[in-house]
Amino acid sequence: MLSPIEMLLPLVMLVLIFVPLIKVIQGKTSVKSAKIRLTSHICMFFGVCLGVVLFSAYKVQAAEAAAAADAMQGSIAQGLGFLAAALATGLSALGAGIAVAFAAPAAIGAFSENKENFGKAMIFVAMGEGVAIYGLLISIIMIFMKL
Repeated sequence: MLSPIEMLLPLVMLVLIFVPLIKVIQGKTSVKSAKIRLTSHICMFFGVCLGVVLFSAYKVQAAEAAAAADAMQGSIAQGLGFLAAALATGLSALGAGIAVAFAAPAAIGAFSENKENFGKAMIFVAMGEGVAIYGLLISIIMIFMKL
């Protein structure tokens, strides 16, 4: 069923095209000034056309979202499992960021003092980055084990 907005939009578009021509037909304005107004009204016409397309796309998307929400199945346990997986990934990435924030400047300082310390220093930086990878692995396991 069409909404009132969808029924009025074609009428609005026709008015936007023909309003500048009324004064030309009556002889109250010149053709040059009417061309300028007609150009602006044509721009508004295409703006309204774009609005109609976006409005229709929004209605279709809303209908699809409602259908998808009706089709959703799951339990509270599955939702909490996904929440736990997200927390495992997010908090491990936060911890890894803090670890790298402290280890990387120290590794750069040790490397700048002695070139032989590069390998030893990079091990500590890699250990901090490993924390994020472990958190990601745990969350993947949690999702695929359907906790």
